[in-house]
Amino acid sequence: MTGMIGRGATTCRFCGSSALFSVVDLGLSPLCETVVAPDSLEQPESFYPLHVRACEACWLVQIPEVVPREEIFIEYAYFSSTSDSWLEHARNYVEMISQRLSLGRDSLVVELASNDGYLLQNFVDREIPVLGIDPAANVAEVARERGVPTLTAFFGLDLAERVAAEHGKADLILGNNVLAQVPDLNDFVAGVAALLDAGGIATFEFPHLAALLDHVEYDTIYHEHFSYFSLSTAVRIFEAQGLAVFDVDELATHGGSLRVYCRHAHDGAKPDAAVAELLAREAARGLTERDGFMRFRDEVHESKRALLDALIDYRRSGRQVVGYGAPGKGNTLLNYCGIRTDLLEYTVDRNTYKQGMYTPGTRIPIYAPDRIGETRPDVIVILPWNLAEEIAEQLAYTSDWGARLVVPIPRPRVIASG
Repeated sequence: MTGMIGRGATTCRFCGSSALFSVVDLGLSPLCETVVAPDSLEQPESFYPLHVRACEACWLVQIPEVVPREEIFIEYAYFSSTSDSWLEHARNYVEMISQRLSLGRDSLVVELASNDGYLLQNFVDREIPVLGIDPAANVAEVARERGVPTLTAFFGLDLAERVAAEHGKADLILGNNVLAQVPDLNDFVAGVAALLDAGGIATFEFPHLAALLDHVEYDTIYHEHFSYFSLSTAVRIFEAQGLAVFDVDELATHGGSLRVYCRHAHDGAKPDAAVAELLAREAARGLTERDGFMRFRDEVHESKRALLDALIDYRRSGRQVVGYGAPGKGNTLLNYCGIRTDLLEYTVDRNTYKQGMYTPGTRIPIYAPDRIGETRPDVIVILPWNLAEEIAEQLAYTSDWGARLVVPIPRPRVIASG
């Protein structure tokens, strides 16, 4: 199966069908995992269509590749190690999978989109051989400085065959939140099949389409995320390259995610009952029929109106409103809703790469987190709402002056700090 994956393509990137229908159109937006330098504030910025469609043939939800992947991922502003809860998630995964597969010094673990080595360093600590693969030179260099061997490259079939020849085949291949960022799904998964050893396991984590729709998580839609997956569509994509999904975990990360476990279909293992159970729930939810997507557009529009109403009320009453975080999802929200410094004075982020910069499109200044203690704002909007619990603990001190912590999705709501 091959789909058109060129810029502006209107056929499915997995199955090639032209039976695509509109799910939601978020207008024009800049690349959301970027920042604007102070000396570029008077310069023009590129905006691209952000129109989500679903394929009635395979039910893959997707946006066209309107921006070449090289423009997005070669220099990347996201560093996984800036989130404490995500680091804990990685440690827990490594402990679980190391025991489940009995990994040791004779094993090989390969991570696709390994970022700054935040996860693989846990295998290194256990003296389990690893190899990271990531196209972003800046984050890959950080990984190497941590002692995590990392190739700076895009993964696909050609690279997989070269890695297998040079390093041997992998006992474990993992990819967390990378499938969504792959324009050529078939080449990518073919590479996984080529690199995975007989009897080996591949695990992939990705936000669950059902959670995106049910919780109105429209801000997780941006140009770096080419596709949005249900389990049923993911099963089809892996099956097309001879890989069988035999188990699945439902996770709380990123507002609701799945972790799928794959092996070569010829290994013969029967799927766990969890796979059939979740496939049945997806079918009941309507993820394999057009009607299952139709409410989402109206709910996105109302989510935007509710957030703007709340921010306008806060500002009209004289409250200082700021943000916490400058994530990709936050930039989709800010641009779609038209939120600028008149409604959100500034935002803060723990990522030093972003501090001193400005958000793309909306040009909101990004400071270090201690800015909040200095200015004592009345309202703090948590843009990476998937980390709201962790961030509320970090902001516990703001209760000293009665600051309100606001989660914006799906409707703005105030949460307790600490």
